[in-house]
Amino acid sequence: MDRILIADDNLQITKIISEFVKAAGFDPVIASNGREALDLFHKEKFAVILLDVMMPQMDGFALCREIRRTSSVPIIMITARGEDFERVMGLDIGADDYIVKPFSGEEVMARIRAILRRIDRSSSLSMTRRQLTIGSLFIDLDDARVTIDGQSIQLTKKELEILYTLAENSEKLFSREVLLSSLWGYDYYGDSRTVDSHVKRLRAKLDAVPHPDWQIKTVWGLGYKFEVTAFEE
Repeated sequence: MDRILIADDNLQITKIISEFVKAAGFDPVIASNGREALDLFHKEKFAVILLDVMMPQMDGFALCREIRRTSSVPIIMITARGEDFERVMGLDIGADDYIVKPFSGEEVMARIRAILRRIDRSSSLSMTRRQLTIGSLFIDLDDARVTIDGQSIQLTKKELEILYTLAENSEKLFSREVLLSSLWGYDYYGDSRTVDSHVKRLRAKLDAVPHPDWQIKTVWGLGYKFEVTAFEE
């Protein structure tokens, strides 16, 4: 039976989520603080991890960063109502989704099912190796490796996915809404700022190494596309 880690110091919330998780056929594991959740993560394997942003001993942001050092396990952040910066920050540091308090158990399970469906689709695609070479750029999506002229570029999971999506569809224009839907897999309620912040950081990392043969181009008011400018002879 797949396990789901629920990290929250609110006993009422963990009890409600646990009941829905059990009803869906999963085994819930509870952590009442961030340090306990990190210890459980190192000891056990989880299908999905739910992290409250505000927890004693280690908050959800710090815990998410620690988990992302070694694992791509799906993470859903639980954030306070109306705190946009919490949602954006959580996604920026590697969370896959977020839930805003107050929420229903049905919504939690819908988010979990959506993430697991995306993983199933990704696993079926991984039968063939996902690599791209465009001029000086090399991307290996499966090994999370990017190089420019042989120099390694360290990207977060979402930065890598954005780069691969754009490069794989060179010259195709992607709106922010399409990128949100395809990479996060749900309606982001019209808030496209997280795409802009990801692309900004992605560009800063890529621009550390000259690459005159390609660029990620902003089409103002419309979105982004990967543009091949020239290849060296």
